[in-house]
Amino acid sequence: MKRNSLPCCCFSLWLVFTAVILQGVESAQGKYAQMLFNELFEDYSNALRPVEDTDKALNVTLQITLSQIKDMDERNQILTAYLWIRQSWYDAYLKWDKDEYDGLDSIRIPSNLVWRPDIVLYNKADDDFSEPVNTNVVLRYDGKITWDAPAITKSSCVVDVSYFPFDDQQCNLTFGSWTYNGNQVDIINALDSGDLSDFIEDVEWEIHGMPAVKNVITYGCCSEPYPDITFTLILKRRSSFYIFNLLLPCVLISFLAPLGFYLPADSGEKVSLGVTVLLALTVFQLMVAESMPPSENVPLIGKYYIATMTMITASTALTIIIMNIHHCGAEAQPVPQWARVVILDYMSKIFFVYDVGENCTSPQRVKTQEHKLRKDFKYQKKQDRHKVVTSQLSRNRNNDSDLKKKLNGHLNNSNGIQCENAKDAVNCCSCYKVLIKNIEYIANCVRDHKANRAKGIEWKKVAKVMDRFFMWIFFIMVFFMSFLIIGKAI
Repeated sequence: MKRNSLPCCCFSLWLVFTAVILQGVESAQGKYAQMLFNELFEDYSNALRPVEDTDKALNVTLQITLSQIKDMDERNQILTAYLWIRQSWYDAYLKWDKDEYDGLDSIRIPSNLVWRPDIVLYNKADDDFSEPVNTNVVLRYDGKITWDAPAITKSSCVVDVSYFPFDDQQCNLTFGSWTYNGNQVDIINALDSGDLSDFIEDVEWEIHGMPAVKNVITYGCCSEPYPDITFTLILKRRSSFYIFNLLLPCVLISFLAPLGFYLPADSGEKVSLGVTVLLALTVFQLMVAESMPPSENVPLIGKYYIATMTMITASTALTIIIMNIHHCGAEAQPVPQWARVVILDYMSKIFFVYDVGENCTSPQRVKTQEHKLRKDFKYQKKQDRHKVVTSQLSRNRNNDSDLKKKLNGHLNNSNGIQCENAKDAVNCCSCYKVLIKNIEYIANCVRDHKANRAKGIEWKKVAKVMDRFFMWIFFIMVFFMSFLIIGKAI
C-alpha cells in the first residue's frame, strides 16, 4: 500500500508546483502591465491627434460587420441595423519594448483613455446623439490600437416601393470623420465589402451583398478633401408573406366580381355582390396604404388593387344597366332588328345562351328527343283538333239543312205563321252576333298579351346574353391582371 501511494503523492506535488508557477507568472504579468500602464499614460493626452509629424495623415482602418437587420420602416424610410464596428490605427505615443516588460505584447484598457477618431454615420436618422459604447481597446506594443464597438444604427434609406412586394432596396451606410479632413485622418477599407459571416437571417429581407466604396468629397465650405466609406446594403424582400396575406385574397375576391353576371336577375343579389367585393378590396387597399410612404410612386400591388376596383365598379354599373334591360315590360319598344340579329341570333349561340325557362344543363340528344316529342305531340294535337272541327262543321251543316227543310215545310204547310216566332228568330241572330264580338275581343286580348309577353321574353334573353358576354370579358381581364402581377414574382 505504501509503494502505490508514493506515485500519487508525487503527482499531487507536481500539480501544486505548476499552479504556483502559473500564478507567479500571472502576478508577474499583472505587475508589468500595471507598471507599463503608469509609464505610458504618465504624460499622455487623448485630446490631440497621436502623430509625430503633424503634416502626415493618420490612417484609420475601418471594418463593418452586419449582425442583424432589426427593422425596415418603409413609411419613414429608416433602416435599423445592429453593427459591429472595428477601427484600428497607430498611436505614436503608446509604444514599448516588450522585452523590458517580460514579453508583454498587448494590454486592454478603456477606450476613453486613448485618442479615438471621430468617425460617425453621416446619414444617421436617430434622435439619440449619445456617445459610442465605451468598450475596451486592445493596445499592442507597436502602438496599434484596435477598437471593437457594437452599435445599433438608424440610417436614412431611400425606399422605392414601385414593385412592392417584389422590390429590391439599396440602403447606404456612410462613415467618415466629422471634423478631420483627409490630410489629417484618412480612412482605409479593411475589406472590399462588409462582413456578413455572422449575419442572422432576417424573416423579411434577403441580403445579396454589402460592397464598400471609398469616396473623397470636397465640400463647398472647405477646400480640403473629406474621405468617407459607403457600405451599400443590397436587400431583396421575401414576398411570400405578402403573397399569401395580401395578393391571393385579392385575386380570389376579384374572381367573384364576374360571377355577379352569372347570377339570375330575379335573385336581387347582383348589385349587392359587386358592392361587397368592392368594400373588401377597399379594406386591403387601406392596409397597403398604411405601410407605404406617401409618395408619387404607387406600389405594384396598389396598382393591382386600383385596377381591380375600377373593374368591379364598371361591372356593377353594367349589372344595373342589364337589370334595367331585363325588367323591360309591355311598355318597352320591341327589340331592334340589329339587336335581334347580332345578340339573339349570333351571340346567343356563341355563349350558349338558351331561351328563358329552357333547361340548359340537359344533353343535346335529350333536347332533340324532347323537341321531336313536342313536335309529334303538337302535330297529333292539330290532327285531332282538325278532325273534331271537321266533324263539328259537317254536323252543323246537317243541322242547318235539317233546320232549313223544317222551316220550309213549316212555311209551306201553314201560311198563318205568327209574328212572335219571327221576332224570336231575329233576337236569336242578334245574340249570336254579340257573342261573336265578345269572343273576338277576348281573342284579341289574349293575342296582345302573348305579344307583350313574347316582347318581354326577348328583352330578358338580350339581358341574359349581355350578362354572359360581360362575364367572360371580365374573367379574361381578371386573369390577365393576375397573370401580370404574379409574373413579377417569378
